[in-house]
Amino acid sequence: MALITVTGYPCSGKTSRAEQIKSYLDNRLQDPDYQGPVLTVSVLSDDSLGLNRSAYDDSRSEKPARGALFTAVQRQMSTNTILIVDGLNYIKGFRYQMYCAAREAKLRVCTVFVVASPELCRKWNQERKDMNDHAHAYAEDILENLFMRYEEPSSMVRWDSPLFTILSSDNNLPGPGIWEAVTRGNVKPPNAAVLSTAKAPVDALHTLEHASTNIVSAVMSEALVLQGVGGLVSIPLPNSSKIQLVLPARNITLSELQRLKRQFVTVHKKAITLGTTEKGSVDWDEESLGSKFAIYLEEHLKL
Repeated sequence: MALITVTGYPCSGKTSRAEQIKSYLDNRLQDPDYQGPVLTVSVLSDDSLGLNRSAYDDSRSEKPARGALFTAVQRQMSTNTILIVDGLNYIKGFRYQMYCAAREAKLRVCTVFVVASPELCRKWNQERKDMNDHAHAYAEDILENLFMRYEEPSSMVRWDSPLFTILSSDNNLPGPGIWEAVTRGNVKPPNAAVLSTAKAPVDALHTLEHASTNIVSAVMSEALVLQGVGGLVSIPLPNSSKIQLVLPARNITLSELQRLKRQFVTVHKKAITLGTTEKGSVDWDEESLGSKFAIYLEEHLKL
């Protein structure tokens, strides 16, 4: 249904805001006046995944932690779930990655920017330490480093839009705007960058070789019968059907057919890994490949 990305400085109150948003959305969904689909509001965070704040100590530990979060986001994305991602989400490239995944899943998106000054974040971080809540506190040098590395969201870029900014001093939540974004906002279609490509079956190469070899044998047999006269011939296909093609009025050699077969196979080998050719998707059953190769032979034997 929707993805809500919560971002902000460390210790800026993101988790409190995420819980506020969840409570607001739950209340709207339970309202008797709500006539929409049955939805679930879920919050995903470092805490729910068991990721410690020490994961941000260096890039070697941060990268797998961010990967675990993204994997969990993909797994929990659903058309009947409003997913709130409560985390630093301080890298714009990571926010873009989640945005692309949401587009691929055909979800609505919005970003909530929780704003607090570095001084206030330092104060709240120290309060956590004073309460022996070290699991949710950052080392001072890591905290300062994250302040410097933070990439602020912008309403001017599509992956941060629509953007809702909440100040630490503001007790009011932009609930109606968030509700509008996640229930009635535009669902952007996936673009070429996020579309998944259909892969060829595991036996595609074997089928390609078998079908093209059978067509070569059949065409060679018909050419020997015609003895260079040329004309219309019927080539059998695997499903007992036949395809008709016109052979040129000249002698056709086996080496010529083998050369054209190699060219055809080489082109379609690329499609086995890419899932498509320049002319579109590929049907990998033996009948279709045999028919395509027969037409390919007819076109190139005329040259």
